[in-house]
Amino acid sequence: MAFGIYVHWPFCAAKCPYCDFNSHVRDGGFDEAGWVQAIEKELDWIAGAQGADRPIVETIFFGGGTPSLMQGKSTARILDSISRNWRMANDVEITLEANPASADAARFADYRAAGVNRLSLGVQALNDADLKALGRLHDAQDAKDALALAMKNFSRVSLDLIYARPDQSEAAWRAELKQALAFGTDHLSLYQLTIEPQTPYALLYQSGALKIPDEDVAAGLYEVTQEMTEGAGLPAYEISNHARPGSESRHNLIYWRYGDYAGVGPGAHGRVMIGAKRMATATIRLPERWSDAVAKDGKAFTDFMEILDGDAAREHLLMNLRLSEGMDLGGYELRWGVRPDAARMAALMEQGLLTLEHDILRASPRGRLLLNAVIANLLN
Repeated sequence: MAFGIYVHWPFCAAKCPYCDFNSHVRDGGFDEAGWVQAIEKELDWIAGAQGADRPIVETIFFGGGTPSLMQGKSTARILDSISRNWRMANDVEITLEANPASADAARFADYRAAGVNRLSLGVQALNDADLKALGRLHDAQDAKDALALAMKNFSRVSLDLIYARPDQSEAAWRAELKQALAFGTDHLSLYQLTIEPQTPYALLYQSGALKIPDEDVAAGLYEVTQEMTEGAGLPAYEISNHARPGSESRHNLIYWRYGDYAGVGPGAHGRVMIGAKRMATATIRLPERWSDAVAKDGKAFTDFMEILDGDAAREHLLMNLRLSEGMDLGGYELRWGVRPDAARMAALMEQGLLTLEHDILRASPRGRLLLNAVIANLLN
């Protein structure tokens, strides 16, 4: 089973109004070296808890927040800490999320020198009006410049865009996606805008001041996305992620295949084997409280509990059906001792929402449009 490490960097230069990620603005600055030291300490604790028979690290992912606000030497220190505690695969995938507003040649060169070999660039839109509405600090030209810089420095680059934005038409999305595909990155993450609770967008939406495409329009935009990415040789391998064959995010595949991963930093989650037990972990979200707890105890968990096989089986199904490769029911049964309910599967297949071929269970194209409902039906 592949093993990955997720490192959460919680700081941003500004908070976007649609975002519900664990990100924080600190106008007075922060002690970067101190935060890195705390991350190193939490890594040490997890490695110690795993004991001598630790897995090989296949992937590392710096997420946030805005990890590209880190100095290259901070990234290098964290990677050195990981390599001291675990063996690293020869072809380890090391991804760092970056924002165009914090992109510069020296910073990207430092990340590459530290060992980062894959960059995920959060562009989100390719026109200035929508970028402003999304609260982004960059404009479209900044995004294009940052992308060119990323592709010069890294062999693997992913580009993030948000669609189903307020007043977005199908024609406008087609033109924008055509432009994004022309850049030539090997991976695209294309997310439909959702209104998350307790965000500024949620308040605007509830007041009627923010209008987003209705379900039928959003479904049409999703279908356009599938058509255009497949035509360009970057088919969906997950509900929102598209890649040239072989260029999928190996780190995210660990999540979706229900592998093992350690999560460090404020608000990070993990699913990690400690001895013979699979543990669900989550850390304190507020950065300062997290840092204080790590300084005191070496860790800052709010959750550290065993996942029983029945719950793990449900989580596995929830994650795995997001993948276009589907779920191998034989392997699933071997791992957990159960199969999804046959009658529920049959009913969903009769409705054209699932397919079952050679014991591989997949969501159909129509089922992927209704994936949350399909999964809920299977799990209940």
